[in-house]
Amino acid sequence: MTMVTAFVVAVYAAFISWMWGWGTIFALWREAGLGAVCIALALLLSTYVLRTWRIYDYFPKETQGQFARLFRVVQIHNLLNIMLPFRSGETSFPLLMRQEFDVRLARGTSALLVMRLFDLHALLAAAGVGLALENSSLAFWVLWIVFLLLPVFAFATRERVFDLARRVAPKKAQGILHEVQAGLPVDSSAFMRAWAATIINWFVKIAVLAWVLMLMGKMSLPAGFGGALGGELSSVLPIHAPGGVGTYPAGITAGAIGFGASTDEAALSSLGQAAVNVHLLVILSSLVGTALALFVRGRK
Repeated sequence: MTMVTAFVVAVYAAFISWMWGWGTIFALWREAGLGAVCIALALLLSTYVLRTWRIYDYFPKETQGQFARLFRVVQIHNLLNIMLPFRSGETSFPLLMRQEFDVRLARGTSALLVMRLFDLHALLAAAGVGLALENSSLAFWVLWIVFLLLPVFAFATRERVFDLARRVAPKKAQGILHEVQAGLPVDSSAFMRAWAATIINWFVKIAVLAWVLMLMGKMSLPAGFGGALGGELSSVLPIHAPGGVGTYPAGITAGAIGFGASTDEAALSSLGQAAVNVHLLVILSSLVGTALALFVRGRK
């Protein structure tokens, strides 16, 4: 896996060098300014802290007083998610939680599934903001608010949903349903905290990436928003390449064009360069976060 990842990254680097040249890519960082890059990097790192707090609140008994060690787990999981293909890095989370905090594999896996559903909903909600900015329709904003509140309605009716699922599911699936239900927040208060943390986390990340795209790619707000969403949505799909090389910038490009970015040759070239730089920023933030987390000692 390491050899495949290294080969794909090397081919990607060679392609970028042939297409634009790394000097042209890094020149955009100088044009954006060191201050802007540092602010973007700090905000992305803050989303990792918020993501850690969400898990800390999700497993209060197991992680009490061990926030730093949990941050280490979250950062290693995040880096593996980025660098390994086909979302295979996800398997590290329940394994790391069992190793560091004695969380059962089934519970860690079901909790991860629930949190990923939260994440997907938040991403789609953020996409709705981009569409609403593009359409500027009151009816669209009302529909968006209804969609935003769907998890609240779903959690309120969870008992009925699981009772119905148990009636129709085969016996072999009963245990899985039980573990999925156990992976839900314990009560309404815990649900609201997890849901709010997810919404804030993703809206901050999308806003930062959209700002950097607008800064480097000279595009409109809806196009920047669409590009940020396209990149993040590409990272949650099974076709995610090692390190996101190729797929993440392609997602940014497709999302930006879908939200109104220009498709003439010069604009596409500028968009491609900005997409590569945003991808580099995401990888850099993950590496910095992991480097900080490595100062925390893991469980012996």
